[in-house]
Amino acid sequence: MSDDYGYDYEDDSPYGGESEYGAGDAEVPDGDDGAGASRDGGRGPERTFAALPPAQGRGFATSWWGRAWLQALEDTALDGQQLKQGRQLARKGGVGSVSVRPGRITAMVRDRDGTAYRSDVLLQQLGAGAWDRFLDMAVDRAGHIAALLDREMPPHLVEDAAGAGVELLPGIGDLEPECTCGAWDHCPHSGALCYQVARLLDEDPFVLLLMRGRDERRLLDELQVRSAARAVRPGDGGAGETTDDAEREVRGVPAGEAFGAAGILPPLPAPPTAPDTPGLGPSLDTETPPAPGIDPAALEVLAADSAVRAHRMLLDALTPVHEEQPFPVELTPRQDAVRLAADTRPDARVGARLAAGSGRTPADLDAAVRAWRYGGVPALAVLDEEWAPDPEDLGRARVRLDEAWEAGERPALRASGRARWTVAGADLQLRLDRDGRWWPYRKERGRWVPAGPGDDDPAGALAGAEEGGAADGMSGAGPAI
Repeated sequence: MSDDYGYDYEDDSPYGGESEYGAGDAEVPDGDDGAGASRDGGRGPERTFAALPPAQGRGFATSWWGRAWLQALEDTALDGQQLKQGRQLARKGGVGSVSVRPGRITAMVRDRDGTAYRSDVLLQQLGAGAWDRFLDMAVDRAGHIAALLDREMPPHLVEDAAGAGVELLPGIGDLEPECTCGAWDHCPHSGALCYQVARLLDEDPFVLLLMRGRDERRLLDELQVRSAARAVRPGDGGAGETTDDAEREVRGVPAGEAFGAAGILPPLPAPPTAPDTPGLGPSLDTETPPAPGIDPAALEVLAADSAVRAHRMLLDALTPVHEEQPFPVELTPRQDAVRLAADTRPDARVGARLAAGSGRTPADLDAAVRAWRYGGVPALAVLDEEWAPDPEDLGRARVRLDEAWEAGERPALRASGRARWTVAGADLQLRLDRDGRWWPYRKERGRWVPAGPGDDDPAGALAGAEEGGAADGMSGAGPAI
């Protein structure tokens, strides 16, 4: 088989691939308290995590339980230099996909010289008795279950588990390495694997619980069964909890616990930065035929549009003066069809549907999309409407045209309608909008199409059209929609 980095290796270990783990968890006999639980990761569920990108400029653990995992590693390893090399391998992306199963984590780790090694780290599983105590402890407090569902492992959950004789987090000597490089202690490869697992633990503490012997689905199912059994107590005729029991269940975390945990919990991380681009929409091109009346291509366009709009709203919300901005103008269906075509770039068939639905021809929609990309609603109004300035507005426009160029440099302009002037001898035109801005147009295939953004200066608008016709990718027939 081949690892994530292109190195072939033979998997001759007794634990094999994912298909070998379909028989359920590895369990010790009932009544075992976990002290003799297996470390070999026998049969049980398995999760495989894709290789993570390099961790340049960031720590390997931001959660307190992730840091506790690394502390167990660093307290166990005898050679700090080996761990340092492992940290560097993980930081540079040398760890392939990580397989997690009860009692064992596995990954292929690429060394500095490109050699790939299979590295495993073993962790003691909890026995059946220990899991019983943990589950009984968890159902006693609704906050513990809620924390796990939120992918969190608060200190009071770990402390309560320890009070019940169940150690969730590893301690000194609990992380036992195995590596095909032949090292008997933690080597750079097992160290790199442990540093990468710390990043996985930050996102999902169920990774640790799986290593301890229970996968997420089974654990949550068992918690649900015990919670239901606790709600109907023997001797109450199935009437359920008493009022005192119900009130105790909804009180949440005691104030003393919350106050005591305040000094333990790390500060909240900084909010993530907004992505540079919208996310990619789903592909609905599958072998399953769509239901009658469903157009997968149109649904893909709507999904892509949702991503674009969500990204735009997020960027707007993060601007410092967001609360001072006016509410956006509500678009008419005809305008929104143009926006949808401009944002999503649909194929010709869906574009034709948008054109027909908005009362335009495909060529008209193409021109409208150009206008939208240059200036949104105002630019679209210049394309669709020909307004008649009153004599005062028209006089100011003519003065502005006269003043825009130095003496002898102004091109010959002839009026081509109300608020439109065409350059004599050239396929260029200036259009004036109701706010006094000038918009350049260019004649292509016998049609006037938008050729640039609006400008308060008619000379600047015309220069933008002359310079940007080919560079902005909108020359010729314009962008395909």
